[in-house]
Amino acid sequence: MLILTCPYCGVTAEETEFHGGGEAHLKREGPGSDDAALEGYLFHRENPRGVHFERWRHVYGCGKWFHAARDTQTLEVFGTYPAQTTTPPEDLLATIRDKRPGFTWRGIS
Repeated sequence: MLILTCPYCGVTAEETEFHGGGEAHLKREGPGSDDAALEGYLFHRENPRGVHFERWRHVYGCGKWFHAARDTQTLEVFGTYPAQTTTPPEDLLATIRDKRPGFTWRGIS
């Protein structure tokens, strides 16, 4: 069971209070994009064994979307941060680097 903390309202709860929304930090493709870019957005997702960044919504709380960094193998949650953040915060990346030396995810290391 994952234990997540909403960065907006500060509530720490089991994952059943939240709803997963897939991979975080994807570039959304619009009507003017080419077929390859749209295909990449719709079908090509990271599914790593290890560190992963995901979107979550606090369904039974404030209702806001946020991002979470966690390890898909051990279910360890490294931290959460607001969804409006375009890249993971440096302090969170430093925590991940300390615990998982050599990690990479979509060009972030």
